[in-house]
Amino acid sequence: MMASGTGAQSTATAEPSDWKVAALDRFLQLSDIKEEEEDEYICADKFDLTSMDIKLEEHLAAKALGKRDGEPEGPKAAWEIDLSSLYIQRAVAHGVHGTLFRAKYYDQDVAVKQLNWGEDGYSTPEEIAHLRKSLEEVAAVWQNLDHPNITKFIGVSMGTSNLMIPPSDDDARNNGDMDVPPPDRACCVVVEFLTGGTLKGHLIKHMDSKLPYKEVVRFALAMARGLSRLHSRNIVHRDVKTENMLLDGELNLKIADFGVARLEQQDPREMTGTTGTLGYMAPEVLNGKPYNRSCDVYSFGICLWEMYCCDMPYADLAFTDASSAIVHQDLRPKIPGCCPSAMARIMRRCWHADPTKRPDMAEVVRLLEALDTSKGGGMLPEDRKMPGCFCLFRRRHGP
Repeated sequence: MMASGTGAQSTATAEPSDWKVAALDRFLQLSDIKEEEEDEYICADKFDLTSMDIKLEEHLAAKALGKRDGEPEGPKAAWEIDLSSLYIQRAVAHGVHGTLFRAKYYDQDVAVKQLNWGEDGYSTPEEIAHLRKSLEEVAAVWQNLDHPNITKFIGVSMGTSNLMIPPSDDDARNNGDMDVPPPDRACCVVVEFLTGGTLKGHLIKHMDSKLPYKEVVRFALAMARGLSRLHSRNIVHRDVKTENMLLDGELNLKIADFGVARLEQQDPREMTGTTGTLGYMAPEVLNGKPYNRSCDVYSFGICLWEMYCCDMPYADLAFTDASSAIVHQDLRPKIPGCCPSAMARIMRRCWHADPTKRPDMAEVVRLLEALDTSKGGGMLPEDRKMPGCFCLFRRRHGP
C-alpha cells in the first residue's frame, strides 16, 4: 500500500534502509503527541522491529534525562568519576553527613564518602543546592592539589543514581532494602584509601601511654602544613578535627573529608551557619556569625591540645553546656602545666576568641618548626603521674 500525500510518495521511492529510518522517525514524532494536519500511512512490512526497539529505548532514556534526540551529552568536568567503574566493598564508618566506604575504582584502592546533606532532617533544598555547588567549586581546586599532607583526590560524582552499594547486615534484615539517599541531596567523593586509620583512633590507643613530644610536633606540623596549603588556595575546610585526619601505613598524616569545605568568600557575611563538629567549632561559628579561614585555625588549636594530651576536649561536659560556655565564658581545654610554654602559647593564640588575633596557618607552621623537641616535653604517661596535680612538677617533662 502506498502512503498518501507528497511526502509519503517521496518516501516510497527510497531505499529499504531509508524506509526503516523514515518509519522510526515518524513513530517517534507521534510518540511525542504532536498534532498532525493530515493522516499518513507506511508499509508495515518495511519495519525492522529489533532496530526500532533499540532506537526507541535510546529515545525514551534521553527524554527522561531531559535531552533532545541526537543532542550530545554535555561535557563532564575533569573531576567527575565514572560510577560504573566504582565497586563499593564495605562500609567503614558512619558520620553526620554520610557514610564512608572502602572501594575499588578501576584497580585502585579508594575511600568513598557518600554525602547525604539532608540526613539531618533540617537542611532545606536551597541549603543542599548551595552545599553541592560549594563542593563542585572545591573539587575544581582540589583536583590540582598535590601535597603530602592532603589526601589524594580521585574525583566526585554529583549524583548517586548508579552507585551500587552492597547491602549491609541491617539491610539484609530489612528484606534487602538499602538506605540510599535520593540523588537530589547526595553525591560521593572518592579519595585514596589510607590504611593507618584516623588520628583520633591513634590518640585513643595512646590515652594512657601518651605520645612523645617529638611525635606530637610531627603530627601538628603535618596538619598545619596541609591546612596552610588549603588556605593558600582559598579552601576553608570547616570541619577540622582529629577524626578527619587520616594516617597511612607509616603514620604520615593527611587531611581528609572535604564534605562541608568551601571556597572562602570575599565577603565574610556570605559564610555563616553552624558547620562543623561541636567541641572543635570556633565561637563565631557556634554563634552563627560570619567567619573565614580563621575558624580552621581555632579548630587546629583544639586538635593541638588533643594531640598533646591524648584526651578528648570537654569530656566531662555535655555538648550543649560546652558550646554555651565556649561562646559566653571563653571556655577552652585546660592546658597541663607540664606542657612546654612555647607549645601552650601556640594553642592559646590559635583558639583566641577574637578571630583577628589568631595567627594564619603559615605562621603556625613557622612557630611549630621553631619548637625544641630535643629535651622532651611530652605529657606524662598515666603510670608515671605523681599523686595530686602532677602538672605542678614543671621539671618532670615526659618523653
